Amino acid sequence: LQAMSGNEQDWLALRPQEPSPSQCCGSGCKPCIYDVYEKELAQWERAKATQDKSLLLGKKEQSNNSELNPDTFTAFSVSSVEQLTEDTYQYKFELPGNSSLRLSLGQHIVLRGVVNGLEVQRAYTPISPGNAEGYFEVLIKCYEAGLMSQYIKTWKKGDVVFWRGPFGGFPYRPNKHGELLMLASGTGLAPMLPILQSITEDEEDETFVTLVGCFPTFDKIYLKPLLQDLARYWNIRIFYVLSQETSLEKLPWSYQENTYTGRLNEDLMKTIINSCRRRPFVLICGSSAFSEDMSRYLKAAGIEENCCFVF
Repeated sequence: LQAMSGNEQDWLALRPQEPSPSQCCGSGCKPCIYDVYEKELAQWERAKATQDKSLLLGKKEQSNNSELNPDTFTAFSVSSVEQLTEDTYQYKFELPGNSSLRLSLGQHIVLRGVVNGLEVQRAYTPISPGNAEGYFEVLIKCYEAGLMSQYIKTWKKGDVVFWRGPFGGFPYRPNKHGELLMLASGTGLAPMLPILQSITEDEEDETFVTLVGCFPTFDKIYLKPLLQDLARYWNIRIFYVLSQETSLEKLPWSYQENTYTGRLNEDLMKTIINSCRRRPFVLICGSSAFSEDMSRYLKAAGIEENCCFVF
């Protein structure tokens, strides 16, 4: 008896591959890569039961029409690479014509990379305004041992990269909150920037914003010119907390009055909240340890959980 008919083998070859854990970016995307797999598996089972392969034709792994899509990966080409600090880069991607990603505020997109034959997926938040036309930009910190970082570090102008999304985001409405307190550590700055830019571009939006950027040293603050521009608006204040600087004397004088050395701790949090012009709604983005610390300090300062949003 034949172990498996040719027909069975054909169907097995068409069966969708279960994702490996490295393919899940862990950001709670809807649909997650596992949801996509479940959907494709159900489609495959239906097709196999009815022996109708045409039911599988709708299966698209990736597309080239440069329309971002949460279910499939779309190809975008790298138009420029700019190194911001020793380990952080700003990548610009082309959008055809004057199209826009049309992201809502603080949404992230998922990158797919293949490293040593292993597929990896990670989530990043574009820092360009959601309505930017013809391009989008992403801020990425590369880690020495990071699998995805090894792949990203090879990028050069003209390379094609696959993204899907958008996911998540913060449901921001102009003037909904009297004041936003943004607590960002390192590349956690990314989701804050589109929100800041939407506030400064909207003359009707009178929300106050206090952004607290936590970085190791002055040299490691990203996008200083952009932040300095934003800080000139009447309703925006920016503070820096530099964990590895010991004194402010070496900093340019324009930074000295709004920079703190050491870590952002409970006392400093209370000082910053007391200086807010209205009771703030808090946005947090950084490592999970950073988010946990911030939530604890906020609670000690009397800010309830329902007044916080963690990216």
